[in-house]
Amino acid sequence: MTSHTEDEELAQIKDWWQRSGKPLLAGGALALVAVFGWQGWQKQQTGQAQNASALYQQLLDTSLTPSGKPDTAKVAELYGQLQSEFAGSHYAQYGSLLVAKVAVDEGKLEDAAAELRAILDKPVDATLGELARQRLARVLAAQDKAEEGLALLAGEADPAFQAGREEIRGDLLVQLGRLDEARAAYEKAKAAQPDDAALGTLQMKLDDLAKGDA
Repeated sequence: MTSHTEDEELAQIKDWWQRSGKPLLAGGALALVAVFGWQGWQKQQTGQAQNASALYQQLLDTSLTPSGKPDTAKVAELYGQLQSEFAGSHYAQYGSLLVAKVAVDEGKLEDAAAELRAILDKPVDATLGELARQRLARVLAAQDKAEEGLALLAGEADPAFQAGREEIRGDLLVQLGRLDEARAAYEKAKAAQPDDAALGTLQMKLDDLAKGDA
């Protein structure tokens, strides 16, 4: 089995974000409203929370368009406003994830990596840190920096994110030609995967490795 070309890696990251990124980002807005609406954010100004939520929703709608071709100027404007008015907040960091996705779709991998590293340097919480970590590893793979990606994923993740982390590790190991290690990573991801739909993708990757051994 040969390593993937840069174009193939870019196609893979776009496909992966299409499958896992949209639900997480869209769900993030709802989760933030649900959690902070009755806990910590009750102690803050209601108007500020509503403004942040509304601005993030605008950015979400502008970034994830049905056509798949967002208005990048509008995305930049909304993102700048979100960062200026709500810097360091959950909404601002979810906005960074969105902007990183737009950058990947445009093939601007350095820009995407910069946004993700900024989250990873000072995540608002562990969930956002892990999301940024996994997406950055994907970007590094597309930049032909698989070793750096593996280093980023060293150690154990929270059980809720273990399947995703191991799948990415497997992809990086395939890129490096370390197929036995990749197989072990995919098997670990499969064992930790709660989503039956995603099991099919993992099984396809394991089947591809088996074909390479034949």
